[in-house]
Amino acid sequence: MARESLVHEPLDAGRFFAPGERSVAVMLQAQADKFGARPLVQSGGKRWSFADAPQLAARAAGRLHEAGVRPGDRVALICENRPEFIEVFLGTAWLGAILVPINTASRGLQLRHILENSGARLLVIEAALLSALEHVDLATLPLQAIWIIDEPVGAPPSVVPAQVLPPLGEAIAAGPARPSDTLAILYTSGTTGPSKGVCCPHAQFFWWGVNTAHLLGVGESDVLCTTLPLFHTNALNTFFQAMLTGATASFESRFSASAFWTTLAERQATVTYLLGAMVPILLSRDPHPDEQRHSTRIALAPGVPGHFHAEFTQRTGIGLLDGYGSTETNFVIGTPLGEQKPGTMGRIFEGFAARVVDDDDNEVPDGTPGELILRAEAPFAFGTGYFGTPEKTVEAWRNLWFHSGDRVIREPDGYFRFVDRLKDAIRRRGENVSSFEVEQVLLSHPEIATAAAFPVRSELAEDEVMAAIVLQAGSTLDAVAVIRFCETRMPYFAVPRFLEFVDTLPATENGKIQKYKLRERGITDQTWDREAAGITVRRR
Repeated sequence: MARESLVHEPLDAGRFFAPGERSVAVMLQAQADKFGARPLVQSGGKRWSFADAPQLAARAAGRLHEAGVRPGDRVALICENRPEFIEVFLGTAWLGAILVPINTASRGLQLRHILENSGARLLVIEAALLSALEHVDLATLPLQAIWIIDEPVGAPPSVVPAQVLPPLGEAIAAGPARPSDTLAILYTSGTTGPSKGVCCPHAQFFWWGVNTAHLLGVGESDVLCTTLPLFHTNALNTFFQAMLTGATASFESRFSASAFWTTLAERQATVTYLLGAMVPILLSRDPHPDEQRHSTRIALAPGVPGHFHAEFTQRTGIGLLDGYGSTETNFVIGTPLGEQKPGTMGRIFEGFAARVVDDDDNEVPDGTPGELILRAEAPFAFGTGYFGTPEKTVEAWRNLWFHSGDRVIREPDGYFRFVDRLKDAIRRRGENVSSFEVEQVLLSHPEIATAAAFPVRSELAEDEVMAAIVLQAGSTLDAVAVIRFCETRMPYFAVPRFLEFVDTLPATENGKIQKYKLRERGITDQTWDREAAGITVRRR
């Protein structure tokens, strides 16, 4: 049996909703009756109360229904944190359709794969982001229509019918969605292959909201302010924390180190959300009185190195809550702020089980590094698999445990310590970068014979993307040209910072590139650094 250490008294999830009631439409209607005029969500100058939310969802669903979208259909969304995101999200949930929120930085092969794999019939996209559709062959995709938020400058894509986002429709009755039905498909960067779409059921987000709100101590009087993007689990989770507790969720357009503290003060935020590099970025700025001119008491801050915690709290008065969760799982490891131990993620949450195992799934002794595998006791508290790729689902959930791909150590007292990643992925500025997808873009250049992408450590305690490139014979391709080629074909955060042109790549006898040798070699005197060269990647 897996060993468990509870972080606190067992959660009474039933005081929120019974198992059969954990779908968005049911929860929205019940909370409207309970909290009425209390503000639920604000974004881009718009604010909706708990009482407003069911009507907003019903009218947004009506707009989709009038366009032919039906329960189970996928609706792709490429949109920053703005009111239209909330509308489309609630509309799909109410209708029983499935939202496919896409990273606004997705480009080229990655974006095409997501649209093709999800089978989305409708794409809703900001006019300012239409350039993302370059190098995506829309004519061969399942897309039947494109709705554009804001008036486009210039002609929209002509191969798929496009129109400006229609107004909200007539309110319709809630669809048949159950807690086990998929609410959203969230694409998480692949490791040795294309991005995988995690099927996230309604009940999974219920548990995200319950567990996170519990550890953060969220109540009715709280204002939850996040600058993280709604196309990721973290910010969507913030909505559920607010909906379940009566708090208010405020979604800001994006993270800005210079504006962060004034934003918290203006929103009267009591809770905020930070990732990895955001804390050292904020600490790298000169101390300023604004760091204390706010009401924020705590931040959910997974992945922030332990040595930053004390300084950040001393300067800002904000406690940093570490923990562990993934798009496929939930908030499964964490402890209340007063029980945290620097450098650890916490202990396993009530309702979940964790093991640290070897390559054959045998549990290893405490203090021994191994892969973290996880299970949930409650039905549908985890994702249900990868959309359209059953072989990847079986691989990840083998032996009925989800295999995280993360190497951790379980201490004798039950605390878990993160060591590194087993998978061939790169984590940069809070984003997962698929080395496979970076390589596919590089290899599509006619003058590149072969290439390997891999992580190197940055000054912000996270990864930077490095690529080793072998050019075709006679090529005069230079580093700047490689960057310019990449920036229109991949997310900006995936564009390599470091490049090195080499004659050969280390390989096994059967030709497989030995990336561990490249990682060990790291940056050399021959490595080109685009930041040192003053080359900026344009966010298109």
